[in-house]
Amino acid sequence: HHLNDLIPPSFEDWLESTSITLTQVNGQRKYGGPPTGWRGPAPGPGCEVFISSIPRDVFEDCLIPLFQTVAPLYEFRLMMNFSGQNRGFAYAKYGRPADAEAAIRALHLHPLRGGMCLIVKMSTEKRQLCLGELPAGVSEEALLTVLRMVSDGVRGVTVRVAGPRGKATSALVFYSSHYAASMAKKVLVQAFKKQYGVSISVRWFSGSSKPRHDESEEEGALACPGPKPVGQALLTAASFQLARSAFRDPHPQLFSRVVGGPAPQASSGEAVPHDAVGRLRRLCELYGLGLPIYDVRYHHTSADGFLCVSYSVLVPGLPMPFCGVAQVLPGPSTNTTEEEARRTAAEQVLKAMSRA
Repeated sequence: HHLNDLIPPSFEDWLESTSITLTQVNGQRKYGGPPTGWRGPAPGPGCEVFISSIPRDVFEDCLIPLFQTVAPLYEFRLMMNFSGQNRGFAYAKYGRPADAEAAIRALHLHPLRGGMCLIVKMSTEKRQLCLGELPAGVSEEALLTVLRMVSDGVRGVTVRVAGPRGKATSALVFYSSHYAASMAKKVLVQAFKKQYGVSISVRWFSGSSKPRHDESEEEGALACPGPKPVGQALLTAASFQLARSAFRDPHPQLFSRVVGGPAPQASSGEAVPHDAVGRLRRLCELYGLGLPIYDVRYHHTSADGFLCVSYSVLVPGLPMPFCGVAQVLPGPSTNTTEEEARRTAAEQVLKAMSRA
């Protein structure tokens, strides 16, 4: 069928009358993110709902107005196939967690034509992908560099080696949002094959081998080796002193060179970094905890001119992120202010880890 044959006239009339803009990218059609006229910050965690059991001939002209009856929508994404039908599920994101909860209460089991009822539940907002079948010897730095070249929103990566002689290499990749992770999931296999001649596998990360009854059913979640337990990664005092002088090359090699050449070697003789961010990074490397992932958010400016920020620092090998609030002096640019906030957060994490 031609695409226009599958879209009812009411849909086209609705688009014309509302002046709503829909963008189709990699199998999903998106409204907003943010929509025109949106005021306020981008929504945080807990603001998105997952919608399933959508009839294949139901489109945004029915769904967006329905979910807007609860509260203004920041974003709405309907999953589509190439024939022009929807794939039966969608995501609606609101400005506040309370609005998402209200949508679940109001619209879960909402009846549509044909006797079907919508299933509405909180989205898990998965942000982690598991990459498998990576070349042996690839470093976290090299992989991180490549991932940032072929996908957006990469926050960090943890490489895991298993199997005889460390030949089975996988990685856990952290993205800034579920949308960024889902877009990366669609392009990584082809990008690695085309640019580096490497065939990898890409799956959603699931902390359990048991599938969840949400996006996982549609997108195929698969368990991936998780971070090492802290107890298995501890070093003795003597080995810690020895390892402090063994630094990795700070300039990551290109991925294509890693594939064809030896694994990057640690260099020696470098000074331990004095900067808190560098010390925390090195400490996490030594203990095999993965690279720290920072999320710093501005809240307000105090009366004495300090910027009040909240921070969350995720160390992949530890069970919970470090969260707190801090005050920092504004710098000459946004980048320097954010760097100062990260240093402050890293100092607090180092203090907390030293007390553990």
